[in-house]
Amino acid sequence: MGDRWHVEVDRHVCIGSGMCVHHAPDGFTLDAARQSRPRAPETDADERILAAAEGCPVEAITIALVDGGEPVFPADEE
Repeated sequence: MGDRWHVEVDRHVCIGSGMCVHHAPDGFTLDAARQSRPRAPETDADERILAAAEGCPVEAITIALVDGGEPVFPADEE
């Protein structure tokens, strides 16, 4: 069984560029205020969701493992 991710969008940081929806239309949606939100806060690991997080111009998207909470993006640099 693959990893499960917890996906969050910091709505105070999101500028509504829509890049997340472009990279992962099944993973993100824009609301009426053009603020991004994950379609499902918990999801199977998905390269498109990771690409959306990496492509966010203001780094508003964070991804962590459901089990244990270790960061997937941005990577925890120690």
